[in-house]
Amino acid sequence: MPSARHLLIYDTDPGVDDAMALYYALAHPEIELVGVTTSFGNVSVVQAATNALYLLAIAGRGHIPVTQGVAAPLGKPGEEPPAHIHGADGLGNLGPREAHALRLDPRSSAQFIVDMAREKPGEITLVAVGPLGNLALALEIEPQLPKLLRAVVIMGGTVIEPGNVSPVAEANIWNDPHAADRVFCAGFTLTMVGLDVTHQVILPVTMFKQLAGHHRHIATDTLHHAVAFYANFYSDLYPHVAAIHGCFGHDVLAFVALTDPQLFQTESGALRVAVDGLAQGQTMLKRKSIPYPQSGWEVAPATVCMQVQADACRQKIETVLMRDWLSL
Repeated sequence: MPSARHLLIYDTDPGVDDAMALYYALAHPEIELVGVTTSFGNVSVVQAATNALYLLAIAGRGHIPVTQGVAAPLGKPGEEPPAHIHGADGLGNLGPREAHALRLDPRSSAQFIVDMAREKPGEITLVAVGPLGNLALALEIEPQLPKLLRAVVIMGGTVIEPGNVSPVAEANIWNDPHAADRVFCAGFTLTMVGLDVTHQVILPVTMFKQLAGHHRHIATDTLHHAVAFYANFYSDLYPHVAAIHGCFGHDVLAFVALTDPQLFQTESGALRVAVDGLAQGQTMLKRKSIPYPQSGWEVAPATVCMQVQADACRQKIETVLMRDWLSL
């Protein structure tokens, strides 16, 4: 196996598409996952940590530390998790689970991020696919974090595509807009993979059925079950998704953007978040060199994915997950 090009911390709220992305990261030959940090979002933070431990345990990756992080937004009331999208347990209502002995790392997720960044300065990329409270709190512990992390890739936000929790807001950013704006203003080398591209990539349930048949392993059986539940929600909502009987590949595209950036067209500019009002959670990209009268645009530019080669992404995800990465 070639040496990993990417040392990663995965900040997540699993979540069906989070599970898909986790297994993509584990299967990819150029990724070494050094930790999983968890947040509220698709489920409570307790359930998110429980799911992360379980997904790693059944995949035979019990050596990867898992931490529990923020339980609520930093600056607004929390919301009930969307059980109708991911299931009450976040994994499509799995039912009885296999027993395992994995336990949480005792550190908070924010402290874990800081510890790893200090231990390996300039080497670690953080991929965040949920609300950004863990990263915002890590910044409070270590203000030099943008210089210590190699890069940050987030799945969240949208520039042109309509939002999925309001006309302008994507769920991860809307769930904790204050944390997201802190992160966007901090000076990270940051890439945003939002609905502008994730709504272009539909992954069919048949692909995950084929993966389960190929591997014949509890991990891919679990993923197939979860994706089938998730796809039912999207198929009820979007006729073009129902025609395929699939789901959007939201979170996994953050990893594809990291490993295969040539599949994306991007723009660069200052990125901010509306933290209150009717547009709460809206991600705003400064796309023109206009001297706007408002202050607040003097932040380091982010890279924002605007277009994607959807068919190539689907093929890449399938190829990676079909690799011989699971041990019986």
